This record gives sequence, structure tokens and C-alpha cells, in this order.
Amino acid sequence: MSDNIPLEIQAEIIERIPVKSLLQFRSVSKAWKSLIDSSDFINHYSSQQQHLLVRSVRYDHLEKFLFSKPKYVSIVDDDTFPHQRVSLTLPLFVNMLQSHRIIGNSHGLLCLYGCYGVETTMAVVWNVSIKKAIAIVKITDIIHWEDVESIPDSIPWQVEVFTLSTGAWRSSYHNLPRTSIQFGSSQVVVEGFSYWLATDRSIVDAGFDGYNRIISFHLTSEEFREVNLPDRLVYDGCFDNLNIANLRESLVVLEQDARENVCYVWSMKDGVPMSFTKLYTIYSPNATLLRVLEFRKNGEPVIEIEDNDDDRIDLPSLLAVYEPKSKHISNIGINGEDSFYVYSYMETLLLLDEQEFTIFDKGKRYIARRRAEIRSLLKHISRV
Repeated sequence: MSDNIPLEIQAEIIERIPVKSLLQFRSVSKAWKSLIDSSDFINHYSSQQQHLLVRSVRYDHLEKFLFSKPKYVSIVDDDTFPHQRVSLTLPLFVNMLQSHRIIGNSHGLLCLYGCYGVETTMAVVWNVSIKKAIAIVKITDIIHWEDVESIPDSIPWQVEVFTLSTGAWRSSYHNLPRTSIQFGSSQVVVEGFSYWLATDRSIVDAGFDGYNRIISFHLTSEEFREVNLPDRLVYDGCFDNLNIANLRESLVVLEQDARENVCYVWSMKDGVPMSFTKLYTIYSPNATLLRVLEFRKNGEPVIEIEDNDDDRIDLPSLLAVYEPKSKHISNIGINGEDSFYVYSYMETLLLLDEQEFTIFDKGKRYIARRRAEIRSLLKHISRV
């Protein structure tokens, strides 16, 4: 780019360029590398390029144990969908996680959780666009409701917030949920709020184990709030048939009806709690509708289905897209696996200024110089 153009104008031009090209432009000149690597440019870069990350799992049954082998494919979500796709080479920290799961995604970053070895649980924050990940050690996970019931009512929830810039955890005390609230695994971030499906077991009527709720956490004020569901979804105490998702920066609740082979899509209007309205119903007359996994940039649901015309016993599932107006279902061309998970993400430069092989633990930042040092470093951290 001409030296006659001020650097500020150059910055406005190149911030519209996709991440892959930006990383290459860092080699053009020292000025551009300094600009692109600066914290201000990284934090303000906002790409409009959206992708779908497909995590597919195939299970191998060996001596009564269940081993999962996840594979990742990224698909560009634009007019070429689903033809621009690439199989991903995973960062080392992601590969090191055992039986991991993705627990959330926001601002182009995905958070994965799993085990490393026997004693160490670890979260990994992964930027798929720049192929970089960092590790965070110090995660406590309560999976079973029985574990929560054993905690006295006088002991409140313990909530801690991790800040990437400082690498430290700090406690949050703003309006904590009651201990009678059981959080589910369905979680999504929408417009600065993190939402969870939850059940309130403080009042139990005959025939009901509890009342379904949505719990929100504001990422800036760090306050929890409760969001009431539509009446037909409240009196269950079980959210096996419910899920939540982000549809064009609006919170939606997915109500699965396996008997009717449909899914109802409810949307919270204008971010106002208790103002849910039914958008449409997903029909799948010629295939078994297993789950709604995600929404495309244009609002079309990505679904997991089984072909009713296939006579095989171990029937593989496949991915498809549902068009709400025409009710047409289009096969994406990814099938043959036991289970799928799909996550929408935008391109971002976040983590670009973090060094490779960075590990955070108890407020300290550890940096391994070589890959071989990572395992010994994690063993040291787990013993501290």
C-alpha cells in the first residue's frame, strides 16, 4: 500500500480483511506487523466472516470402555455454503485434553473443558481462526445433582470470573443464584449475557421434580438474573427436551417433541424476559429429527437427522439445513458419525498477542519454551 496513505487510513482498510490474509500481511512491513499485533487493533478488529465449526465423534467400544475420537471441520458460512470446508489441525492444548467437551463460545473464541492425566482438569480457550490456544488450570465441575444436594443451604454458590488480561480469577458476589438452582449443560452467550437452562428445586409439587428456568449472567455487571420460560415449558423439572441457542443475537429456546418428530423454536423478544414467542416449527417428515444443533448466519437451523429409508441397525446420523419458509431439508454432506456438535463463530484476532504454549494457573502465567516442556510444566502445576 502506498506510503502516501496515512497509517490510520491503512488501518481502516485492512481491518476489513479476513484473518487469513491479515496474518500474511504481517510479513509485508514492520509497520503493518506492529499495527496488526497491537492490542488496540486486535481488540477492535471485527470480521463479518462467519464459520460453522463441526465437531463429529465416533465411539469405539473396547473392553467396556467408551473412547471418543473427535474430528473438527470448519465451513465458511456465506453464499458458498457448504462447499468451502477444511479439516482442522488441532492446537496442542486441544489435543492434550481427554474426553473434552466445548462448554461455550463467544467473540470467535471457543472454551473447551476436559482432563489432562488423572489429577489435572483444564480449560482451553481456542481461537480457530489463528490456530492458537491457551490453557487455564483450576476448574471445578459439579456434574451430578446429588453432589449439590450434599452442600448445606447456608453455603452459597461460589462464582469466580477469569480475566484473560490479568490471568487471574476473582470472586463475584453479585446476586448469586440460590443453591436450589441446578444448572444444565445447555449454555449460550447472547449480546453480553451468558444464559443457562436450569431447574429450581426449591418448591416441588406433586408430579414435578422442579420448575424449569433460564439463568442469565451479565458479563459486564457480573449479576445473575432469572428468566421465566413460557408456561408450557416451566412445569417439568426436566430439560432433556429443551435447549437454548443464539439466533441472530436473540435468545431462542428449542423444544424437542420426539413423538411428533418436530422441534418448536421460541424466541425472547427484544431481550425482555418473559416475552417468548413461537417463531416456527421444524418438521422432518422423511427423516428422524434428532437435534437442532446451531443456526446459520441467515437464520436457518442446522439439524442432525437419521434417514428413515436406511435399514442398517447402527444407523449413522447426518447433518442437514432446514429452510423455515419452504420447509425444505438440505443435506450438508457430512455423515457417518455417531454424534455431531456444531458451533457458529466469527473470525477474530483475540489471543494473537499471547505467546505460544501459555498456561494460566492461580493468577500466574507460565510459558513453555518448547512443546516438550508442556507436560512437565502441567505436572508441576498440578502438584503446587
